[in-house]
Amino acid sequence: MSTQKTVRQQADTVEENALRLDQEKAEQVVDALNTELANSYVLYHQLKKHHWVVEGAEFRDLHLFFEEAYEHAEVGADLIAERAQALGGVPVSGPSNLEDRATVEFEGEDVYDLRTMMENDLEIYGEIIESMRDSIELATNLGDHATAQILREILVDVEDDAHHFEHYLEDETLVLEDATH
Repeated sequence: MSTQKTVRQQADTVEENALRLDQEKAEQVVDALNTELANSYVLYHQLKKHHWVVEGAEFRDLHLFFEEAYEHAEVGADLIAERAQALGGVPVSGPSNLEDRATVEFEGEDVYDLRTMMENDLEIYGEIIESMRDSIELATNLGDHATAQILREILVDVEDDAHHFEHYLEDETLVLEDATH
């Protein structure tokens, strides 16, 4: 194992990129992408937690649903990180940096009832949707149409997952009330 430590690029810097996006514009886009990346990982970790702790009559379906949702969040995060790197930036990655950078808040370590957990998830989804729309607009206005397109594609999945959470939170259920108390 090498003991030599050479920093090739410091975090929070943006270098020239082969995509020919002006460095000042790239800095703005990378900043927005790192916020989206951090938000995606806060959501990912919260969904993963819910996947682990979900209980009740609908356990199996919800366990699988949470798994699918956190996998979507992770795929989106990977695309965002790769785009930030392609633009000459350094994707935010450390746990404390992700937490500091995120504009959404993790619900914490406690385990809540299923409805509360899912409402908390839906709240994060809503905040991410609004943030991504702003980032898409920023990228478009700066002439970075590829980043805008990548974020649009991720946004479709985020909105679709949010819509599924909304369905789970509806009052209608086939589970008997006696089984839920």
